[in-house]
Amino acid sequence: MKLRSIVIMSAIGALALSACCGKVENTAKPKKDICVQLYSLRSLIKGPESISPLLDSLAKLGYTGVEAAGYGDGKFYGLAPEEFKAKVEAAGLKLVSSHVSNGLSEAQLDSGDFSGALAWWDECIAAHKAAGTPYMVTPWMGTQKSLEHLQVYCDYLNAVGKKCAEVGIAYGYHNHDYEFRKVADTDVVMYDYMVEHTDPAYVFMQLDVYWAMWGHVSPVDYFKRYPGRFKMLHIKDEREIGQSGMVGFDAIFKNADIAGLECYIVEIERYSYENVLVSAKESIDYLLDAPFVKASYK
Repeated sequence: MKLRSIVIMSAIGALALSACCGKVENTAKPKKDICVQLYSLRSLIKGPESISPLLDSLAKLGYTGVEAAGYGDGKFYGLAPEEFKAKVEAAGLKLVSSHVSNGLSEAQLDSGDFSGALAWWDECIAAHKAAGTPYMVTPWMGTQKSLEHLQVYCDYLNAVGKKCAEVGIAYGYHNHDYEFRKVADTDVVMYDYMVEHTDPAYVFMQLDVYWAMWGHVSPVDYFKRYPGRFKMLHIKDEREIGQSGMVGFDAIFKNADIAGLECYIVEIERYSYENVLVSAKESIDYLLDAPFVKASYK
């Protein structure tokens, strides 16, 4: 009996060690298209040389694609677009999206002239085209002090989206919780105004379902109010996906067709473990096991 206990404990220890080292493969799990935001693994990104080992680990866990969050000066995580693309594909993954932004100054918002900021996107879009990503997303714009400023931002997003569309890239906006508040002294909800004043031909919404919850709104209600506008979702929880029980993932995925969903991205902002790869594994396991999550939404 004592020997049997030792064998069992040794096996459990080996599995835990493998998980922490990113060596566990979900070979027995069903195959699903599941992408992950690389910001989730930020503690493991320590320069260009760390990218390939990280991508390999994510592929072994069962992820099929990544969303970048490290673009700057024409490069991704310090790598040329073609080099980054090659590393992603060598791991058996796809670069599906990239978070990138170039915010407007107070002077640009006051004047309504954002031509200088718009010119910045030319190199950025060219780099993303070279990297092969089909989606680009602006993840932040901050609260706006007036509807006039918000309208300027909507015009700006439309203009950026038009530039992206001209080279075959879809462009979107990612929310936090503050967008679900009212603008200044008006009765207008910022997010609603943005959806209604951006052109669906040029701007889609990447709804972060966790931040929507913190904004005290229902993702499903937004799907039904603005059907087809949500090509992408950020699937996030308090820590690992499914960990808190606070987010209604079943209802969200069951209404994915109404949303217009084409791809969803796992994001982990806070972890329950020292090694975030364990969090990444628990998150994908939840989605792989969930009967309400389809194999693909493309």
